[in-house]
Amino acid sequence: MNGRVRVSLLRRTADPEIAVALAARLCYSPDGIEDLERGVDAAGAAVLIRRIIGLGHLSVLEHAVFSFGIEGISRAASHQLVRHRVASYSQQSQRYVAACADFEHVVPPAIAARPELSRLFAKAMRDAGKRYRELLAAGVPAEDARFVLPNAAATRIIVTMNARELRHFFTLRCCLRAQWEIRGIAERMLGLARDAAPVLFERCGPSCIAGACPEGKLTCGRLREVRAAYRGWATDEPQPRLANPA
Repeated sequence: MNGRVRVSLLRRTADPEIAVALAARLCYSPDGIEDLERGVDAAGAAVLIRRIIGLGHLSVLEHAVFSFGIEGISRAASHQLVRHRVASYSQQSQRYVAACADFEHVVPPAIAARPELSRLFAKAMRDAGKRYRELLAAGVPAEDARFVLPNAAATRIIVTMNARELRHFFTLRCCLRAQWEIRGIAERMLGLARDAAPVLFERCGPSCIAGACPEGKLTCGRLREVRAAYRGWATDEPQPRLANPA
């Protein structure tokens, strides 16, 4: 059963841009805390947020928090995701949740594009599922039987990050040099974040959309294409119109 990634925004700070604006206003205003909200509206918050981002005063962005539910990604991708340590994660356990023989899995595009390799890969998944169920039937605990399951096995995970860390996450994982699966996840997360807090996440994406490519000799060489894709990213599209690297 081939997996399909599903990303949803489960929870977020109420009025995240107002929350960030209040924190920023506190830093620069003589007003007491009880007076901070007086006169703060969406338009004023947008002006203040753009100003503090321009100044690099990003600590106040940590007051806005977003929780995403992610399904149908491979264990290979989830291992990359949890390397971002300024975040909280809850992942479906392979110890307590037994997989079925026809377990959900992810097929890399480079394999799916070649029928002979796709068949080989599908057989490997069926064999792994069969061996897994045989081990369970023999009384092996699920925590040990799972050792035969591949990195392709799909998983579910909830990810919570604040807005500052999300912006950093997007600069790294929306890059065309990022692995294709986690880049797709990051792009979907950015699309949802833009809908929820458009000012906080405007002009977000890989580092090169606002400056020089940081990859040096490893650059993808597609800077103009990437910038055009992000400039033309319609608000009703889950991802920018950008082809995967060849």
